Amino acid sequence: MPKIHVTTTVNGGETEFLCEAHHTLLSVLRDTLGLTGTKEGCGSGDCGACSVNMNGRVVCACLVLAPEAEGATIETVEGLAGEAGMHPVQRAFIETAALQCGFCTPGFMVAAKDLLARNPDPSETEIRYWLAGNLCRCTGYDKIVRAVQKAAREPGRHART
Repeated sequence: MPKIHVTTTVNGGETEFLCEAHHTLLSVLRDTLGLTGTKEGCGSGDCGACSVNMNGRVVCACLVLAPEAEGATIETVEGLAGEAGMHPVQRAFIETAALQCGFCTPGFMVAAKDLLARNPDPSETEIRYWLAGNLCRCTGYDKIVRAVQKAAREPGRHART
């Protein structure tokens, strides 16, 4: 099967890869680019473990075909930290123990960062609604919601990239 050449921006750097038409963005991120922070939970877009930001929108990487990444800007959990260190969402998840096994954590962090970029002071209801596409089977959701609330109070929470 012929390979498709894709040029995209991943975590701030221009990236090129070859893929087949049926490859998902998730498989390319993990298997081709070595960005294993993004997890595959369900493969059907129901759990949010593979959430990434693509062109300013949170998407399930398991549902995006890799060729659709042509010209896109993608941010994975590996791209959250900047030159100044961890993103406030990352710090808050650690400080509030909002993770247990960590499998769902990358997707929650990507979604939470996007929420805070759009709404710097979300209510608890807004946080729960925004994160509804992400499932956690270990910690429950209270600590995750508290982590997002804590991150909302920290400087640097508005950074989209």
